[in-house]
Amino acid sequence: MTAPRLLIVGPQGSGKGTQGVRIAEALGIPVVSTGDVFRANVKDGTELGLKVKAIIDAGDLVPDELTSAIVRDRLEQDDAAGGFLLDGYPRNLGQVGDLDAFLASRGEALTGVIELSVPRDESIQRLALRATEQGRADDTEEAIAKRLSIYESETAPILDVYRERGVVDEIDGVGSLDAITERITAALAARGISA
Repeated sequence: MTAPRLLIVGPQGSGKGTQGVRIAEALGIPVVSTGDVFRANVKDGTELGLKVKAIIDAGDLVPDELTSAIVRDRLEQDDAAGGFLLDGYPRNLGQVGDLDAFLASRGEALTGVIELSVPRDESIQRLALRATEQGRADDTEEAIAKRLSIYESETAPILDVYRERGVVDEIDGVGSLDAITERITAALAARGISA
């Protein structure tokens, strides 16, 4: 079986973080989440973390060069040799080019892209709930709306690139966690990717 090299894409609040972890665990591959890497640096108060915190608090996204470097470094670690699931990267066409170049240098390509489709109102509702439950300062209503707009203008277009390559499975991201996981698992199995 080909090593599963996957990308999960969806607007903030689509549940991609939760589903990514479930799918990666089932396949025995690591989740490479830029959000987790950034949050760990913020929590540890590193120099990078302070820069990232200022950017995130403003509702902006971390610059491409920094993000691509972090992801390349992570994908070169031993646990990612047998496959990986990317969450939060690539998020724009420039990063698609960076990832393509990196994978091509290793004779690899993405084997599947999971698109979690969730209506905008549902995303906003979920993020507002998460902000209340987790006390996340970066999830203000204004910041949420800004991030969703950035997703729609910058990230959604990457799906067209991957659709042309025939690797996108659009998954209905509304329903119970288990039902959504089952939809993703079935779509991957149809591509020959299973645990």
